[in-house]
Amino acid sequence: MAQNGIDSENQEAAVAREWARQLIGLTPERVLQETVSRFGDGVVFATSLGAEDQVITHMLATLGPGVPTFSLDTGRLFPETYDLVRRTEERYGIRIRLMFPDATEVEHMTEQHGVNLFLESVELRKQCCHVRKIAPLRRALTGRGAWICGLRREQSVTRTDLQAAEWDDANGLVKVNPLCDWTEEQVWDTIKAQNIPYNPLHDRGFASIGCACCTRAISPGEDVRAGRWWWENPEHKECGLHLCTDANGKPSLTRACCP
Repeated sequence: MAQNGIDSENQEAAVAREWARQLIGLTPERVLQETVSRFGDGVVFATSLGAEDQVITHMLATLGPGVPTFSLDTGRLFPETYDLVRRTEERYGIRIRLMFPDATEVEHMTEQHGVNLFLESVELRKQCCHVRKIAPLRRALTGRGAWICGLRREQSVTRTDLQAAEWDDANGLVKVNPLCDWTEEQVWDTIKAQNIPYNPLHDRGFASIGCACCTRAISPGEDVRAGRWWWENPEHKECGLHLCTDANGKPSLTRACCP
């Protein structure tokens, strides 16, 4: 007989999938409005400061204050990213909460495997991502009912079945992707039209920006996320921030969504 906690989570996942179907065809602004209306104080926005997340920041600002925003500071970000935090806060009158990894865990990891362990194997790279991203993320999501992300289907082969709302099995809450069906062109047209602040590294060929040590510029025609962990195979190139579900709502071992 299933435990009550498992039954409850399965029920919540089913409700999330039904709600996702109701969001099909809605604009990103409407998806955000419906999310805030549904979850109230239980919703939070996780921004990676990427182009998509900057668009969402702008959209949320038009809805008024109330949705707290946080970002994962791995300790190895580009200087341009920190400057964008400042410019974004000034533009929208918000405070972006920075979530840091546990210093003791970082010290233990680097003492055992070296400071650039992520170059040694996929397993060690994922361990680094776990310590610097996943653990802080879970702290940020504690007590929440939903979190908003800037993921798009077009971004990589691991995101092709992305929905506007999904059940995040790894963290036990709803994940909302208001820009899931947007193209890159739509993102940048909005940034230019609304004069939204963005990371200047994008102008230098950086399509997806993460840690400075794990991100490079891409060449014309390359996949958007080709510059992230470029030494790995495309199907491995996610940090595992959360385990996603497949089209049937079951945990997927091949899809993990990372800003």
